[in-house]
Amino acid sequence: MKAEKHQISNQITEGVIWKQLLFFFFPILFGTFFQQLYNTTDAVIVGKFVGKEALAAVGGPAATLINLLIGFFTGLSSGATVIISQYYGAKKQDDVRKTVHTAIALSIAGGAVIMALGLLFSGTALRAMNTPDDILSLSVMYMRLYFLGVIPSLIYNMGSGILRAVGDSKRPLYFLIMSCIANIVLDILFVKILQMGVAGVAIATALSQVFSALMVVTALMKTEDSYKLYLREIRLSPVFLHNIIRIGLPAGIQSTMYSLSNLIVQASINSFGTDTIAAWTAYGKVDGIFWMIMGAYGVAITTFAGQNFGAGKYDRIKKSVRICLGMAAFTSILLSVIVLAGGRIFFGLFTNDPNVVSIGLGMMWVISPSYVTYICIEILGGTTRGCGDAIPPMLITAVGVCVLRVTWVLAAVPLRPEVSTVAFSYPLTWTVTSLFFIVYYLKGNWLKRCRYVNQ
Repeated sequence: MKAEKHQISNQITEGVIWKQLLFFFFPILFGTFFQQLYNTTDAVIVGKFVGKEALAAVGGPAATLINLLIGFFTGLSSGATVIISQYYGAKKQDDVRKTVHTAIALSIAGGAVIMALGLLFSGTALRAMNTPDDILSLSVMYMRLYFLGVIPSLIYNMGSGILRAVGDSKRPLYFLIMSCIANIVLDILFVKILQMGVAGVAIATALSQVFSALMVVTALMKTEDSYKLYLREIRLSPVFLHNIIRIGLPAGIQSTMYSLSNLIVQASINSFGTDTIAAWTAYGKVDGIFWMIMGAYGVAITTFAGQNFGAGKYDRIKKSVRICLGMAAFTSILLSVIVLAGGRIFFGLFTNDPNVVSIGLGMMWVISPSYVTYICIEILGGTTRGCGDAIPPMLITAVGVCVLRVTWVLAAVPLRPEVSTVAFSYPLTWTVTSLFFIVYYLKGNWLKRCRYVNQ
């Protein structure tokens, strides 16, 4: 096992770049596909068997608030992935081991905090977002049940990040496939057969997250490589916690800013009524095809950059960026065509309500053609973070995406109160932020600073 994992690591730092990117990318892609299927199953089942109110409750403001809290920790945990990939590339085995145990301890502690926040403030937050009365109680129930299972979810995400950091993108895929199957079976059991409605979806999700956490922890405990997990050694080591936070906190703040701007967008969407919320929810699931692929590219280039940075192979990082940008551009254009061509079919999977479908198609024609404008945010941001440069990407995103998006919604939507005006905030902010990232990347200061820090 140890020899096998180091062989994977050497391929990332020494193999043919495009082949190794694809070798690493596709398991992540399939994993995110099953993650999307995992989430989409909830929406499909409640939309078809319970109704559009349940669809809006599961995927509307409740999902946005969940993403706010989970997104912050996911960003924070990315610091562990970057640090572990750098230590692994540099063959610092003792540092890998200590960082792994600190990372798992962080996921347990962070999960406890998020669970408490979710249970205490779900209702208050949903009311502050102008959640319609006909879905408020369902949304509160869904969120509280979801947060009861949040600790296993964070453990799985952290454990999967550890495996990917050392070059193993296959096992997280296998675990996610099995968890997804469990979620589908439990959704059907609790919602369709036992008629438990929104509560059934939340309970099914929590149980499947426990299953996935057990699988990833078992995998970490069984390996003989430097990232082997010992339960008795799980603790927060101050030095390694500082390293994780140094990289992860800016990413967590960035994710939070994304989520906060999306909260403003969701609140604006809520003002148009339940049909629009349901349409936005359904489109979010269709749109998830794009996000899962871009996310896979982002994870791949972050790990690729991190290991090569640890190995001191800086020219290889720049070559990988050019190749990855080309792959992402081709994929995003292809996805725009597919999503626009099959829009009505995709929406039909979630609802038969003609008004919901019509509203959703309007959103789709505003956002989907502009997918290609987003790719530099993911690829260039992931590259600089993988090399340990975390604060500038956060600041660029804060201004280009979050501040501009909120300004647009607050200033432009009242002047033209239409759903299309809200939707346009996405292509607008993607374009501006990508231009910022291109300028920052080409100046090259990020890599010079990272080299200095690594010496």
